[in-house]
Amino acid sequence: MKLKSILSAALVATLLFSCGNDKAEKPATQETAKAETAFDFNVEQFADIKILRYQIPGWENLTLKEQKLVYYLTQAGLAGRDIMWDQNYRHNLKIRKALENIYTNFSGDKATADWKAFDAYVKRVWFSNGIHHHYSNDKLKPDFSKEYLQEIMTGTNTTLVGEAFNVLFNDTDSKKVNLSKGVDNVALSAVNFYGPGVTNADVESFYKKMKSPNPDKPLSYGLNSQLVKENGVLKERVYKSGGLYGAAIDQIVKWLELAKGVAENKEQGTALGLLIRYYKTGDLQTWDNYNVAWTAATAGNVDYINSFIEVYNDPLGYRGSYETVVQINDFDMSAKMAVLSENAQWFEDNSPLMDAHKKKNVVGVTYKVVNVAGEAGDASPSTPIGVNLPNANWIRAAVGSKSVSLGNIIHAYNNAGSTGRLKEFVNDDQEYVLEEKYGQVADKLHTALHEVIGHASGQLNPGVGETKETLKNYASTLEEGRADLVGLYYLYNPKIQDLGLVDDWENVGMAAYDGYIRNGLMTQLIRLNIGDEVEEAHMRNRQWVSAWVFEKGKADNVIEKITRDGKTYFNINDYEKLHSLFGELLRETQRIKSEGDYKAVEELVEGYGVKVDQAIHKEVLERNKQFTSPAYSGFVNPVLVPETNADGEITAIKVTQPESFDGQMLFYSKNYSFLPEVN
Repeated sequence: MKLKSILSAALVATLLFSCGNDKAEKPATQETAKAETAFDFNVEQFADIKILRYQIPGWENLTLKEQKLVYYLTQAGLAGRDIMWDQNYRHNLKIRKALENIYTNFSGDKATADWKAFDAYVKRVWFSNGIHHHYSNDKLKPDFSKEYLQEIMTGTNTTLVGEAFNVLFNDTDSKKVNLSKGVDNVALSAVNFYGPGVTNADVESFYKKMKSPNPDKPLSYGLNSQLVKENGVLKERVYKSGGLYGAAIDQIVKWLELAKGVAENKEQGTALGLLIRYYKTGDLQTWDNYNVAWTAATAGNVDYINSFIEVYNDPLGYRGSYETVVQINDFDMSAKMAVLSENAQWFEDNSPLMDAHKKKNVVGVTYKVVNVAGEAGDASPSTPIGVNLPNANWIRAAVGSKSVSLGNIIHAYNNAGSTGRLKEFVNDDQEYVLEEKYGQVADKLHTALHEVIGHASGQLNPGVGETKETLKNYASTLEEGRADLVGLYYLYNPKIQDLGLVDDWENVGMAAYDGYIRNGLMTQLIRLNIGDEVEEAHMRNRQWVSAWVFEKGKADNVIEKITRDGKTYFNINDYEKLHSLFGELLRETQRIKSEGDYKAVEELVEGYGVKVDQAIHKEVLERNKQFTSPAYSGFVNPVLVPETNADGEITAIKVTQPESFDGQMLFYSKNYSFLPEVN
């Protein structure tokens, strides 16, 4: 599971970007910025997006062998980049090729409103790895006409015809992932995990027939395949060498083989070998064997995430999106935060869960703060800030899990500049001061508690199926909300100060509660258009958590809705009672998961997490107009440049920074496009 970049309302209710048209005529080569004494985290801003840079602290402390390992792993990640594009939508690769040809070859007037709209549209498509918004799942709408696109296509000798052209302007495939109640989610989702004609019922019946060799260790059926109908018969197209996406997977394997050759230790090498075998065969038992080996490989300075992992983009939660993160240990911060892992059993024993739902022996939960060295696929340009893997419940219970917080990513967010949005939405000076003084530490600790304790806590009742089978389209938001609630419950607890994690647990907890409620009930709405319902799993969980405790605390005025000068604010009057309410909801969400109670999760999510208060939404958007900072942020990656001797051996690897977003995107397309335009 990964925690997307939400951070606190102080900074990340505000994630964003801006536009630079002056790079359009540059060739598709990787540009690097000149060295600067003060690092500039900001790259550019466009539409609702802000592009940032991040540094790689500790790079110079790695040995050359370790630097080679990082380099090979980042190259492996980029080699599979196009897989994510095709998974997101069947026409994405055709569309990207056409848009990039226009972008690099257009020699007309770039000062017109039409060209500026085209420039912004291309960058939005790059950022989202396709034509659907990376967060809302809505299809991106061009602010230029069909006729203008046809004109600049002709002027640049660009071809894009038929459905791939028309879909940019019509209402077809309007949602990448449709999670609405009472519809055929598979049929109405544009994501390319299912072939034409495949329905919810088809998917459920297909996988219901599959039985794992060991029922106690269920395989992740559907994780690495596309389900299609051929002559009316359902069939999986497996992602593997020689199979679907085989051309890109062969390139991934090539780089993973090089990485295996410079592994830091035997355990790491064994895990890489199993990952290579999995890519070659597509065998799901090998995938589980790999995850067991990877989870146990905790020594060394370098680690990675690589393959088809998170299932948020599948409306039914079976299929994994391609993603990679390559990371270097932050030794100082990891030592400070390892205390969470060491005390995981205490947190489990003292949680408000029913005794039957508590793990009697929490094993193998490792937590590190890491510095990212490169990302690709579903992790880039929009990145998580925390990750807990593997996702299989039985591996978590029997072997454990790895949790990481992406320290340099969070650092970049925190140092990219303030927007002033916080002052607009806090209720009073006390709330503002709390956020300014304690907000960042509260964010970091919530991420840690969410990933290390949250995802690792609780257990399924005997005989209850996997969560994706029992809770279906609500599985992802339930799991993320449950992990959030674990973090919220313990953020307002003196134990975190006893463990040396904070200096003032009460103020840290108050800042965390203020930020969460403010974001869940108001500020995250800046990401939606008027009339929209909440679709994205993390946004849903923040709303249903916040709305549930708001409603349940009304009788005691726990959270007060205040209207002042025509503006709405939410003020927490009783933090102790709110802490208890978070505990009650945590107990209930774990019960839902443990028992596989579909009716209860449907009532929870649909009742509190989907519908939007239109009056508040309109007000929030109006109040937000004064801020130029967009609602989302993401990153370009540092560029690792190997230096070689006369024999072609790598003698050093330098870290450089990309100068522009478009420069990096065009460089990636030129050098890492290994897939044919498959459908």
